[in-house]
Amino acid sequence: MALPWALAVLSLLPVLDAQSPVCPNFSVPITNASLDQISGKWFYIASAYRFPKYKEESRKINASFFYFTPKHMEDRIQLREYMTVAGQCMYTSTNLRVNRENATLTKHENDTDHYGQLLLPKNPTSFMLASFPEDKQKMGLSFFADKPEVTPEQMEEFYDYLTCMGMDKSEVLYGDEKKNMCLQLEKQHEERRRKEKEKSETGSALD
Repeated sequence: MALPWALAVLSLLPVLDAQSPVCPNFSVPITNASLDQISGKWFYIASAYRFPKYKEESRKINASFFYFTPKHMEDRIQLREYMTVAGQCMYTSTNLRVNRENATLTKHENDTDHYGQLLLPKNPTSFMLASFPEDKQKMGLSFFADKPEVTPEQMEEFYDYLTCMGMDKSEVLYGDEKKNMCLQLEKQHEERRRKEKEKSETGSALD
């Protein structure tokens, strides 16, 4: 599935900045510091989509979390995503392309590239991805945090960005961590990675 993070192609929108002081700067380039900031585990909190395909898929998502592992020299991010859909856990592992100049992350899926523009709020414990902000019929915004529950201030910042783009709170869909069915699979994966790391370190010590 393209969601929750995977979005659509979008352009730089300096005109949005003139509409409201809370509008994000869509043209801030991605740096190594930006990649380090979004490294680690993240939870899907909420989203609002008008593009029919993304809107339909987002309605099916009960809960989702994922891991970002940036590879600075390659301008890529390893994505390990755990998504609960219709009460079942779905796991995918892939690489995202990083376009530093226009601040987009790209996921290739089913012969299609899905683009999302990275937005970094003031609070470093959350981030957003925007889609089609120039198209009222297709625009979207998704919100992620390092914990499954966010503060009212964090949520309000998401709403401010949403309003700035021209969307309404009534369009928002929310993730529900209580419906997360991927915890056991995540535990199994982490245990396997731990054993592989120990084996690798033991082998290196013997060389």
